[in-house]
Amino acid sequence: MILYLLLVVAGLICLIYGANWLVDGASALAKKYKMSDLAIGLTIVAFGTSAPELVVNVVASINGHSDLTLGNVIGSNNFNTFIILGLSGLIMPIAVQSSTAHKEIPMSLFITVLLLFMLNDFRFSGEGSLSRFDAIVLFALFLLFMYYVFNQMKGDSAPATAVVVKSNVTIGSLILLGLVGLAAGGHLVVKNSVAIANALGVSEKIIGLTIVAAGTSLPELATSVVAAIKKNSDIAIGNIIGSNIFNISLILSVSAFIRPIAYNPKFNQDLLVLIGGTVFLLMAVLIGKRKQLSRWEAAVLFVSYASYMLYLVMQEL
Repeated sequence: MILYLLLVVAGLICLIYGANWLVDGASALAKKYKMSDLAIGLTIVAFGTSAPELVVNVVASINGHSDLTLGNVIGSNNFNTFIILGLSGLIMPIAVQSSTAHKEIPMSLFITVLLLFMLNDFRFSGEGSLSRFDAIVLFALFLLFMYYVFNQMKGDSAPATAVVVKSNVTIGSLILLGLVGLAAGGHLVVKNSVAIANALGVSEKIIGLTIVAAGTSLPELATSVVAAIKKNSDIAIGNIIGSNIFNISLILSVSAFIRPIAYNPKFNQDLLVLIGGTVFLLMAVLIGKRKQLSRWEAAVLFVSYASYMLYLVMQEL
């Protein structure tokens, strides 16, 4: 049991380092071709922080672990919304731009509600699934979101900040190390998380919602907390909202392309919690004179989800 847990930790470390190496290599390559910092942040870094979830889900889908596949994404989005934004907002109230309040957060809410209906086949009978057709719809929404992001970037003509240009060998090595780290980490996390679930007699759903979701969200946690400390609200909240949209539209679509995802209706309550948290966030930044997530609102997010996680774990024991 302890060995399985240590191997999961080792896998998460591989995922984090792999994502960092991949981002470093891809960013160096992008800067070599004069891409701006904003363009790099909205594309390469955003994808890099979601890479651990993507790799874990690909491995889980190939091996037919539907509960782990869904638990990772839904759990990661809940962890992002409640825990990461909660911690970030406790450090420093998060100011939110008008476009984020009126566009990006509603986009995240829409795609989450759509996922709920897709998984239940537009009814709450418990007979739903995520089919390859659903995957096509989600991937189309991902492409639309990327189109929106690139349109937002049109006004940004600032070049990337001056950096020491890395050699092609260094860039290639970083990208290769990143891919190897992600592949090895994903294999270790999935294989040993399933072993832990079997050893404890708990469901893969709970393992996915807790250990795996929290572990794969560490890049987002580090990014948003550091951004909050540096008083960079745009990165603190943009990283989370972007990651939530990526997780559902890209990662779940890729997972369902590989193998249609059988749906456990117990995930309905977790999706409803995610919808509730997103609605709360939307109301927090729209109501009042200043568009911001205050410390008390951040505390509500953090405490409410910590309590919900405790409730889920107690149900399994």
